[in-house]
Amino acid sequence: MRPRRANPVLLAIVVEGFLSRLSFGLISFALPLYAYRLGMSLTAIGFLSSVNLVVALTLKPLSGSAVDRVGLKLGLVAAMTLRSVVSLLLVFATLPWQLFATRAVHGVSMSVRDPAVNALIAENGGTRSVATAFAGYQTAKSVAGALGKVLAGLLLGLTASNFSIVFGVAFALSVLPIAIVALYLPKDRRSPAVESRATQLEAPEPAGPRPAMLPFMSLGFLVSGTAYMLANLFPIFAVEYAGLTETQAGLIYSLSAVVVLAGPSFGWLSDHVSRKLVLSIRSAANVLSSVIYLVAPNLAGMAAGRIVDDLGKAAFRPGWGALMAHVSSFDRRRRGRTMGYLSAGEDAGEATGPILAGFLWSTWGVPALLGVRIAFAVITEVYTITLARSLRRLEIDARRSQRPLRPRTGLEPSLPRRTEVGGERAAASARRDGTEGATPHSPADEALSQTSTASSPS
Repeated sequence: MRPRRANPVLLAIVVEGFLSRLSFGLISFALPLYAYRLGMSLTAIGFLSSVNLVVALTLKPLSGSAVDRVGLKLGLVAAMTLRSVVSLLLVFATLPWQLFATRAVHGVSMSVRDPAVNALIAENGGTRSVATAFAGYQTAKSVAGALGKVLAGLLLGLTASNFSIVFGVAFALSVLPIAIVALYLPKDRRSPAVESRATQLEAPEPAGPRPAMLPFMSLGFLVSGTAYMLANLFPIFAVEYAGLTETQAGLIYSLSAVVVLAGPSFGWLSDHVSRKLVLSIRSAANVLSSVIYLVAPNLAGMAAGRIVDDLGKAAFRPGWGALMAHVSSFDRRRRGRTMGYLSAGEDAGEATGPILAGFLWSTWGVPALLGVRIAFAVITEVYTITLARSLRRLEIDARRSQRPLRPRTGLEPSLPRRTEVGGERAAASARRDGTEGATPHSPADEALSQTSTASSPS
């Protein structure tokens, strides 16, 4: 049995994700500290951390539809180019409003990039290994993000907190993945502005009942909102709450780079054991990490809590990616738009979490912040179980009505269909055989004719 060859498209996407997140890791670590140095309040920094997400979730449904029309590769290259511009603008930003403006531009980039990347992985991941494909991509991103934060902490320590140097290095790193995608991703197979009738006939048609997207968007909102109450604010949380230095806070992320290597294992669990189990780990990790932060506000506690948080993140991403791929596969011609809607729910949680966290921290302190985070994590766990049960009931109803819930993905062999293109091929074959004008017969018709002849009296 030959070993399975790696998909070159998936490999290029994974490399792009690694390099892009390495660049963004420097920014996500340095930007909150830089804003704090400029005198911004914790609530304002929470808003700053969410501006890009607010812009992205507002534009994603529209951007996803645009990606479907212009092509996945072209949309991805345009988004990465815009994100490199953001890194360059941060080098020269010295006022709070400039930080907000650059974050807004980053949100525009996200609104195009996320649907394009998710659709590319869903298209090339395979029906039985799509969670594993998402896990590999997310693992590369998480490792690179952690390494980027470590590098940012080291650079700030070596340069006496020169944030311009950090942002400049981030810009240099952001240029590399643009070249990789441009060179190694194949050209978009069509310009989908106007599709031919033959292409439309060959495209898989939606089959079976379609689950509503709102419940899945709500799940993404709850999970990401709870997780990101501390994710973006962690550098300030570690420095101001636990008394760590900037270098110590950065070194904590080196442990995260090791933990997230468990991502492919969770992808396998999602593909072969239970997607619900993998999704539930995220909420449990949010509860446990919050308790650790509360009882151990020191270097060991911050490191342990961060490890638990990253373990939950490594578990959630493969299951969530497989869930998005499943829902979007009901209509592959509009896969980018569906991915836009689903990831918009996740972005809404990422945007709300830091704002709520900054408000709770500045108003009632860290205990109130962690207590609310634990409560939201418990609510999310209950909702995940409820959603899984509702999907189970939908599957039972689908079997009873003999309408399969599982949609066609376009990867399985399909039965031949009579189309206009097929009719033209049959006519051409008849002309070659000299039987033009004869009535075509199927194998079943010929068998029936032979039976009738044999049974007729001579």
